[in-house]
Amino acid sequence: MDFDLTDTTVLVTGGTRGIGRAIVEAFADAGARVAFTYRSSAETADEIVAELGARDVEAIAIQGDVAKPEAAEDAVSAVTDAWGRLDVLVNNAGITRDGLMLRLDADDWDAVLDTNLKGVFNFCKAAYRPFMRQRSGAVINISSVVGVMGNAGQTNYAASKAGIIGFTKSFAKELSGRGVRANVVAPGYVATDMTDAMNDDARQAMLDAVPLGRPAEPEDIAQAVLFLASPAASYITGHVLKVDGGLAM
Repeated sequence: MDFDLTDTTVLVTGGTRGIGRAIVEAFADAGARVAFTYRSSAETADEIVAELGARDVEAIAIQGDVAKPEAAEDAVSAVTDAWGRLDVLVNNAGITRDGLMLRLDADDWDAVLDTNLKGVFNFCKAAYRPFMRQRSGAVINISSVVGVMGNAGQTNYAASKAGIIGFTKSFAKELSGRGVRANVVAPGYVATDMTDAMNDDARQAMLDAVPLGRPAEPEDIAQAVLFLASPAASYITGHVLKVDGGLAM
């Protein structure tokens, strides 16, 4: 399905690589104005803005750490100042610090929860009033099937991704009366730099568990996000859409 999101304004966190970059590209292809955040890859962010500009796509790159509330406030303000409104928020930024729980220290726990879960809270809170004022908006939070089914060696990551699911359902109930929808996309095994960093045994074990027999491409996740952001999903809120090849069936 082709989605026409012309005149839609979108903010994507963690938009310079992997799933985030695919989401930025997909919204641009659908005609949206796209802002995205990055933490440190300024050169890549500038390249993406230039590439999108060459295609007559309005794009903004915003530096900031999603774990910090002021970064979220600045990003939402940058979008509303530039384009007058925010229609879609995609919380994608995430990190891993894997290891058996016995070997995890408090820094490993805090870093993952602060980025993956607190980052979602920060950006949803920053967008809360703009969404209420305009009585519309769509939020898509990127979780993981690990947040649904768990995974050994990822207690911190699983907790953060499970937290996103509960957070999103509560957020959806709070703002549904204002015409705001909130949903979750839960990817399975996706071929990205993050999963490439897994050891061979862990990567093969995950692939063996996928009924469709292949990892997802970032574009597979982006298309699910586009659907949930589009009018085609106007009666869907509080939903968890697994895009996992049957991994968590």
